[in-house]
Amino acid sequence: MARARRSRLRAADVEYTDGEGGALVLRGSLSLGTRGAYARIQNGQDLPPGATREDGWQRAFEFLFERLVVSWTIAGTEALRSERELLGRLRFASTDERAWLRERLREHCAAYFPDIHAP
Repeated sequence: MARARRSRLRAADVEYTDGEGGALVLRGSLSLGTRGAYARIQNGQDLPPGATREDGWQRAFEFLFERLVVSWTIAGTEALRSERELLGRLRFASTDERAWLRERLREHCAAYFPDIHAP
């Protein structure tokens, strides 16, 4: 007798647009493991010795970016989807782009993960 495959429920992704042809698609769920890892970063437990408060803030931002971003379209270009491309582009983001990304992460966490306080 063949076993029926269970379909897994998956929270819907959420798209945020910037009005200039850019879009950021964020996951609608975070695993318990990810939440725990984020809490350790926020508490300074998973940071290297001697890390500053600013280092912790930047690591928390990058961690949420890594875990939540599904794709990032910049000014109508082809969407970036691989973790490597996304992180590489984040590291070259302008001050304005980073501010927009931080605001979207904060907005998203407030709406979908009220227990997660985005930096």
